[in-house]
Amino acid sequence: MVRSPNHLTPLSMTGALGVTDSASGSIIESYAMLPFKLIYSNGYYLPIGAHVFPAEKYRCVRDRLLANGTAEAKDFPEPEPATDQDILLVHTPEYVHKLKTGTLSPREQMELEVPFSPELARAFWLAAGGSILAARQALSDRVAVNIGGGFHHAFPDHGEGFCMIHDVAVAIRRLQRDGKIRTAMTIDCDVHQGNGTAAIFAGTRTASEPLPSVAGSMSTSPHAAKTAAKMRGAHAGDVFTISLHQHNNYPMWKPPSSIDVDLPDGIGDDDYLAWLDNALSSGLRQFEPDLLCYIAGADPYCEDQLGGLSLTINGLKKRDELVFRVARARDIPVMVTFAGGYALNVEDTVTIHCNTVIAAKEVFTAQE
Repeated sequence: MVRSPNHLTPLSMTGALGVTDSASGSIIESYAMLPFKLIYSNGYYLPIGAHVFPAEKYRCVRDRLLANGTAEAKDFPEPEPATDQDILLVHTPEYVHKLKTGTLSPREQMELEVPFSPELARAFWLAAGGSILAARQALSDRVAVNIGGGFHHAFPDHGEGFCMIHDVAVAIRRLQRDGKIRTAMTIDCDVHQGNGTAAIFAGTRTASEPLPSVAGSMSTSPHAAKTAAKMRGAHAGDVFTISLHQHNNYPMWKPPSSIDVDLPDGIGDDDYLAWLDNALSSGLRQFEPDLLCYIAGADPYCEDQLGGLSLTINGLKKRDELVFRVARARDIPVMVTFAGGYALNVEDTVTIHCNTVIAAKEVFTAQE
């Protein structure tokens, strides 16, 4: 931090890092102001009853960030729901009609894995609106976070795995339609592969040459499986998709992303970060995005109920820092969504999500 002149005194240690003029008491410079927006609405709450998905986490993240001084109330603009026309940029008219009229088949409701209701559909329309707003804000502020969103298992014609509408895809297609961006890259660090993302942006794919891999077997962790992580890839289209996920986990069928990193069970912080760094480097050698869409799932955490990786809370924050440092170094705007997180203690999930915001604040307020 830059040292204050003698007549300036630091603000109290409440998370604010500004300085005040000791004569007037007015704030003349502030290092504490969050230089980006956190998109949030109370409407993000998913009315799904008792469920492994912690529907209250969005509010808890907002409250924690306010309580610890990371953000102020003005940093949380509220989104409007996406329009039906926005949703139709990604999803089929038949599927949208079923959601609007509550006429999903029993099979479709089973695949969704959350109880359908009109209120739930409204929450997903709102999350998509939040991701559109976050993407727009990222273009002006370099980074923006949608406290909700990241529903990467939704396909054009059906929902899966707690995901009804693919908000990130909707945001990308809306900004492309508006002429705000031409290309985008998704960086999916949820423990589960982004199968909906891969399917939506599949385009016409051709198998690529084997991509460079991290030296070593990547199975040195005592908890890791004997099989090494594998990177496979194919490239096409105007959206480049990267998914870093546990191989032996949902979904069973994993359609090809532009780059898939299939991680063995139990992989820890160091190996994970090495594979992420490699995937980012490989992707950005092949593709120049106008926008990065970072799906920052909390479920690679070692105590997650639906995951089987062994990352620590500190390791997950380093993951976030790596993505943000790459985005800043290349001057690529980055839009963040939070996706999954099912820790035994929901406060751990909240901490991991809050740390993503803190990491962004640290990286994007650091001295050039």
